[in-house]
Amino acid sequence: MARPFPPVQTISTGLVVAVVGFFSSFPIVLQGLVAMGASEAEAASGLMMAAVAMGVTAIVVSLWYRQPISVAWSTPGAALLAVSATPLVGFSDAVGAFLCAGALTVVAGMWRPLGRLAAAIPTTLAQAMLGGVLLPLCIIPFKAAVELPWQALPVILTWFIAGRINRLIAVPAAVVAAAIVVVLNAGDGSVRPEHLVAAPVWTIPTFSIASAIGIGIPLFIVTMATQNIPGIAVMRSFGYAPIAGKLFSAVGGASILSAPFGAPATCLAAITAAMCSNEDSYPDPNQRYWSAVMAGLFYCVFGVFAVAITGFAAHADPLLMGTLTGIALIGVMANATFAALELPAEREAAILTFAITASGITVFGLGAAVWGLAAGGIAYLVTNRSR
Repeated sequence: MARPFPPVQTISTGLVVAVVGFFSSFPIVLQGLVAMGASEAEAASGLMMAAVAMGVTAIVVSLWYRQPISVAWSTPGAALLAVSATPLVGFSDAVGAFLCAGALTVVAGMWRPLGRLAAAIPTTLAQAMLGGVLLPLCIIPFKAAVELPWQALPVILTWFIAGRINRLIAVPAAVVAAAIVVVLNAGDGSVRPEHLVAAPVWTIPTFSIASAIGIGIPLFIVTMATQNIPGIAVMRSFGYAPIAGKLFSAVGGASILSAPFGAPATCLAAITAAMCSNEDSYPDPNQRYWSAVMAGLFYCVFGVFAVAITGFAAHADPLLMGTLTGIALIGVMANATFAALELPAEREAAILTFAITASGITVFGLGAAVWGLAAGGIAYLVTNRSR
């Protein structure tokens, strides 16, 4: 029987999940939004609505299904945006692409052929595309260590030392170190946000074929392959039976509702899903859904103060923010590269996908991720057919 109030242990678990989920990746989301042409106010709105969307969605679906369904923003998707070319029309075109990605996710949940098609993309190629997207971002910390040693090195060393203690606290600790660096470099107390509470900014979406194909479809693919499908698998590994189609539609619907306010993509979580679903969350598996509910509540709280976080980040050197982004993604890139190259028979197609994606090329208005996946897919089909 469900309890009317959450157990105390699930409240603390939910807080830890929200801290890890939010502070480990918000620099990536901000960098992705800025790369898409968002102003400071639009970036703050996007960060706020991304946090609120994943928080509200987690609360609703976890209470509805009585399962620990952890929801997140698409960190790999935000990384993809960070290395993509800014749409010619500007941020409104990016918002149109966000809507396309959300709509595709809803359809994938409701129409099984599309869901099966997304799942049929070889894991090696999807991970290779992700690794190629992340490589340019993961190089930035080491460039910053040469160009801004007194700012970047303390952040990198904090991340490395904290990671030896507990991997989950590594990036949040680096965020704290970066905040201290920003304050010390300001020196005059000027690092004060003008507002503490965020206000949503509505962006009227515009649509173009180039943005839909170059941003919307890759955002859908990378989010499905690296977040939604693994999120379902993680829950099943802990003995739960999530209804994949309905959950895909739920996070896709949340993406559609929050996209006009600048939020890129809402999706199922994988890492924090494990935190909510294991025995450390709560001894009774039937009560662990409260951990996901409480995490959702804390996400909403963090989202309300997104404008203060964005204003603070605006005082940081871009290379310092790039350092935070890069170190937050190093572990993700390592796992993606390992998964991409794990199968010898598919290694050539995977490395082709990886190299083209990492090149950052844009041809006919389509970004490197599209061309990398296309070239790798052709090589994969040719190799399999010849075998």
